Amino acid sequence: MLLGLPAHLAAQSTAQAISRACHGIAGVLLVSVLVVVAVIQAATPSLLLWPALVALLFLGGLLVAADRASTSTATVAYLLVGGAALYLYAVTLFSQVAVVEASDAFTLALPKIALVMVGGSGPQRRHALGWATVGLVVGELATQLATRQTGQESQVDVATLLAYGLVAVTALHAELARDRVRREQPTLHRAARDEALASLRHDLEQQAAAHVHDTVLNHLAAVQAAGAGPLRPELAAAVRADLDDLVGGDWLGGQGAGGAPSSAPDARPADGVLEAALDRARASGLEVRVTGDTAVVAALDAARATALAGAAGQALANVRRHAGTDHAEVVVYGDGGDVTVMVIDDGAGFEPSAVPEGRLGLSGSVVARMARVGGVAQVWSAPGAGTSVVLTVPTVVAAGERS
Repeated sequence: MLLGLPAHLAAQSTAQAISRACHGIAGVLLVSVLVVVAVIQAATPSLLLWPALVALLFLGGLLVAADRASTSTATVAYLLVGGAALYLYAVTLFSQVAVVEASDAFTLALPKIALVMVGGSGPQRRHALGWATVGLVVGELATQLATRQTGQESQVDVATLLAYGLVAVTALHAELARDRVRREQPTLHRAARDEALASLRHDLEQQAAAHVHDTVLNHLAAVQAAGAGPLRPELAAAVRADLDDLVGGDWLGGQGAGGAPSSAPDARPADGVLEAALDRARASGLEVRVTGDTAVVAALDAARATALAGAAGQALANVRRHAGTDHAEVVVYGDGGDVTVMVIDDGAGFEPSAVPEGRLGLSGSVVARMARVGGVAQVWSAPGAGTSVVLTVPTVVAAGERS
């Protein structure tokens, strides 16, 4: 139980658990003895046992208050006032119930054990043991005073001592477990750190693979499609800018993958990042018609805008390479909470379920890229019916989300 908790929370959480368990046991004991006394009263109406019943009810109320408050004041009140209630209870039984003739009687042991099971307060297990010791002393003093006053026999209460021993063993075991936590916690911290580093490394590898795919592989395909002879100036400029960006490494900060070139570090990446991706698609020979206002992308932060533009750019690259058409339509709109970009073509289409899961162009550069910034990529296509790719990203960063 302890190994699943941070070191600074284990002590307090365990102490609270022990306290609640002790209070639960004490409550069951008080209810049990209350039933016993009520049965005796019902069987012998001539007895006047209502003071004992009132004392038990009062003791139960103090237990509930101590459990809810979980403070030293409530615990002290439970022990001191509860000791007085136990004294009244013991005097009532000694003076009227003939079978109760010694301080170790069963009906006296149960409320005394309820005092031992005080649970206590404080973050350390030794506090619980200390409160249990006080409960044992108070309970014995109350019953011994009642025994002396009524002239009954004083005996060692073995049942109460066994209950006290149970609390002591539980507290000792918890303390040993705490020491074990201290030894194991560094290992857990290292495991958590290694897991976080592995997750970060995986994300960087995925981003790097998508970025290389979007730049090098797409441009190689564009160069191959351009045929023999010099490259068009637009395509050559796009290749040069992406290579500079790839070598510079600024894409790790959200500057690449179809975004603003790294040579303009002072420009806000969200401004014009989608237009840059559209220009690259046009430079590769694709005719792109835009509907809507691309300025809505400026509502996004740099990472989201870059991811949206990169995914849209890859969707356009897929049109050029696979759709068998040289034109596509891009629809851009925002509703205040989300920004959506749709890439539509009337090309050959495909069966989305037939695309291999590890295919970088769709899974890595589109779907995974959107997922990393809290967005969603949806693909609708069918053979001979064209393809529609809908990219949606929220304008507000969710709590705890990784960009």
